[in-house]
Parts: sequence; C-alpha cells; structure tokens
Amino acid sequence: MRKKIWMAAVLTAVSVAAVGCQKYEKVEVPAGLEAAEAMQKNPADEASGESQAETSTAGISVKEVETTRETAPVMENRDEKVYVNAANVNVRKEPQPGAEIVTRLNSGAELHRTGYSDFWSKVEYQGQTCYMASRYLTTEKPEVSETVTASAAASSSQVGLNGDWKYADFSKINSGKAVMYRAEGENRKGKVVCVNAGHGTKGGSSVKTQCHPDGTPKVTGGTTGAGATSAVAVSSGMTFADGTPEAEVTLAMAKVLKDKLLARGFDVLMIRETDDVQLDNIARTVIANNMADCHIALHWDSTSSDKGVFYMSVPGVESYRAMEPVASHWQEHHALGDSLLAGLKGVGAKVFSNGKMEMDLTQTSFSTVPSIDIELGDKASGHSAAALDNLGNGLADGVEQFFS
Repeated sequence: MRKKIWMAAVLTAVSVAAVGCQKYEKVEVPAGLEAAEAMQKNPADEASGESQAETSTAGISVKEVETTRETAPVMENRDEKVYVNAANVNVRKEPQPGAEIVTRLNSGAELHRTGYSDFWSKVEYQGQTCYMASRYLTTEKPEVSETVTASAAASSSQVGLNGDWKYADFSKINSGKAVMYRAEGENRKGKVVCVNAGHGTKGGSSVKTQCHPDGTPKVTGGTTGAGATSAVAVSSGMTFADGTPEAEVTLAMAKVLKDKLLARGFDVLMIRETDDVQLDNIARTVIANNMADCHIALHWDSTSSDKGVFYMSVPGVESYRAMEPVASHWQEHHALGDSLLAGLKGVGAKVFSNGKMEMDLTQTSFSTVPSIDIELGDKASGHSAAALDNLGNGLADGVEQFFS
C-alpha cells in the first residue's frame, strides 16, 4: 500500500528537481516523450536523449528518476546482444543520471550487455565499460531508417561530388557519398565541420591525381616526393605497432569526434563512415569546400617514436603560398591548426616539437575553406577507446575555439 501511495506522489507535478547537474523550473509534467519538451532546461546544461527522457518518459517523473540514482547498483550478470530503442540516448561512465556522457546513440545501435538492473544496464562501448538506462535497451532489433546511425540526435543526408564544383574535374575517384548530419537542439551553431577519416578508399593507391591545380610540382616530400606533379589519389595508410590499420583507427576517431561535435551543436559532414568510401583526396576536399565551414583530416604519422600530435602546416615556399587557392586561404589553415593544437594541449595530449610540420598536401592545395591535416600520433601511439575519447574532447575544444 505504501508503495502505491509513493508512486502516486512521484507522478504528480514537479516543483524544482535536479538530475545530476541539470535543473528544471516548475512545470506540470505530462506523460510520454513530449514531457521532455515541457521542461525548461538550464542553458548551461546539455540535456538530450536519455537525459531528457530521464526527466520524464513513459509517465515517470523527474522526482522518481532521481530516486533511482545508484552509485553501485546490484546487477544481474548478462551476456547478450541488445539494441537502443530510442533516439539520442546517453551512454555514461557511471550508473548515475548526472555522470559523464561518453557518447549518445540512436535507435538500432547494437551493444553487448554484461549487467542488468531495473534502472541501469552495463554495456561495452568501443572497448570500455559504460552504463545506459535499461528502459532504452531491447533484445529485439528495432526497425530503423538506414540513415539513422549511432550518433547524437541529428537529421542526415548523403552528399556526392557535384561535377560543376570548382576543381571537381581533377578528381578520379568520386562515386562515393559523404553524409551530412544536422544537429538538432537549442545549441545548434549553424556551422558545418567536415570530419575526414584519413585513408579508406579501396584502389586509391593505384590511381594518381594532380598535386596542384596549376600543374606545378610538389615543393616538399611526403607519401609522394618533392618535384612530382601527380600523387596517389588516396594512400592506404600505415599499420600501428599492434597490427591495427591506420584507416581503422582514423574511422573510429572520426565517429567519436562526430558525436562530440553534434552534442555541442555543430553540424558534421562525415566523409567516411565505413571501411571504404570511393572518394579520393580531391573529391573529399572539394565536397568540404562546398558543404562545410572547415575541413579536418584525421591521421597518425608513419614514424614509431610515439612523437605526439602535430598538424601539417603550409610550406614557407614563396611560389606555393602564391598559388591559388593556397594564397587566399593558407593563413586560415594555420589558424584552424593552431586552435586544434590548443584544444589537444588542453586535454594533456603530447605535442611533437612546435606542433607543426611543413607539408605540401593535395588537400591543402585544393582547399578553399580552413583546412588541416592533424596527425594524432604515430605507429607507437596508444589508440584505445579512452585515448580516442580524450583526443576527441581536445579536437572538439579546438573547433569551438576556432569558431569563437
């Protein structure tokens, strides 16, 4: 009887409640998902997905959810595949409503569940143990649109290379599609960040494209030596000391960064979301030129000294810096690189030398928006889920600094 009275009490209007560090003003709480929309969020908070649903979903009030906070919940052992059954659900480091958010997942995302309680589930996400609200997980795969992926809540659409765009005719591999994600929410910034997971184009190393729009030769070495007028369309990348292909790690990094940027209100143009996208370096650059406000290519260097992070700066060669579009944009490239480097320093990332290395890149030679190749370490660098998460925070901080 006392339980029924308690349940009736918590399903009434909420005066002022806090879930973790999120505060809400006095409102009448309707049942269902629309309840989240009735809440007036503190502008300093980033409530979305499960955190909003924690507020009131399926007729459960903020007050009731607050009583479910469990710092060390007793869980049944599980060994099963589960799926997310709602949009924008928080994945947390601890089983608490206010705990740090690792990422947000959409309906259909697949996870391995190792523990279960009525309120929290222990799951494995990118090699780390995390927690999610049990109500947003199911053992039956939900039907979802093909465009819905494991990311922060966003609408998405595919983007291909338009042959009428400037420099598009220099591309040789361009049948693939990038994906544009539009952030949704009050914090949407109206800025598009192109996240380019380096490598990952099958056959790209056997095709060559022109190094510079004007046909002049490269002024520095690199994957292709100085003096060459053509370079591989997309290199295959190196292999880490533990045998992991670079292309696999850059893709994982891109997905982490995508989620963090969407959560902060940036739109994201994802050049690659699978092991293979048929877009060469010129196609990737031209798509970014026309669809994004900046272009960030993610790479790790081919050395084996765990050298730290740095970006590829525009060579201080007069003829190169006088060539268009480099002449009109190289200072913007450096500004973006400096901001990313500052963000990475802020999360404790090791920095190589002064954080810059001069390099004549196809990407830079064709870019008309702020564009940078950021090297996040080398063959000997750690690339665990925790390491990528930390780098993602630093990169996202750098993007915010650049646009501030």
